[in-house]
Amino acid sequence: MHSSLVRLQNVFGLFTTVAFVVAALIAASDFITPRAPTVGTLKTTNVQVVNGRPHYYSSKKEEYAIIKFSLDADLSSLFTWNTKQVFVYVTAEWPSSSTAKNGGALNTTADNQAVIWDTIITAPSSDHLANIGPAAMKKLRKSAAGKSIDPSRGKLTLKNQRPKYQITHPSGKIAETDDVVLRLHYNVQPWVGILTWNQDRDFGSWKRLHGGLSKAFTLPATKKKAAAEAEKKKAAAAEAEKKKKKQTQQQQQQQQQQQQQQQQQQQQQQQQATTPAGASRS
Repeated sequence: MHSSLVRLQNVFGLFTTVAFVVAALIAASDFITPRAPTVGTLKTTNVQVVNGRPHYYSSKKEEYAIIKFSLDADLSSLFTWNTKQVFVYVTAEWPSSSTAKNGGALNTTADNQAVIWDTIITAPSSDHLANIGPAAMKKLRKSAAGKSIDPSRGKLTLKNQRPKYQITHPSGKIAETDDVVLRLHYNVQPWVGILTWNQDRDFGSWKRLHGGLSKAFTLPATKKKAAAEAEKKKAAAAEAEKKKKKQTQQQQQQQQQQQQQQQQQQQQQQQQATTPAGASRS
């Protein structure tokens, strides 16, 4: 009962118990730390739809949307001394055609969702885990010198950001899709505790993400189709201008004919007025 093995087991049991209790307290401390992430701006700056192949040897062409956007967000409140890193990503969401036809609610539960951009924001204590270059690592260490929390890391300012990923649809057709929106998501990954995602409602000291949703927009037609439509509109405009010009000429001819008829009538009236006078004199 008092052998070395039993004592070692008791010490190990006490150690694991204390470790689990401390870990539970650390994880619980996140729930009393306020969170108030906000998004000031999330909007598209340029949207294009192009034709491309899903892979090099594919003979089938699909439509791919390229969405550039601007983002101004403050996620600094997500960083605590227990935060390892925050995964941030932007998705494009749009309802299916059946939902749109049936008048489904917009922006509640998207039928289609695709990631167009993402990034990982590491805390100062986990900079060594970041897969970045030496220059960027040096900059991070300089900004986090002597800090366990670097609030500036949670502030994102992106202007006309190119997407990391082009999006498409399983059908291969995505052009002229209506009611598309951009949405910001985040995933907080702690050293100890549970993973948490952005919330749709307030939970204690954790506030839901304020903003984070862009205005609805429509994906344009592909470049070839847009060019064909522009050419078609140009031809239609030229045809309309031709018809208008022809109608104007016809109206002018009718006016001239009416004027000639009026002049002939006036001449006939004058002749009729002068003929009886000459006859009476004779």
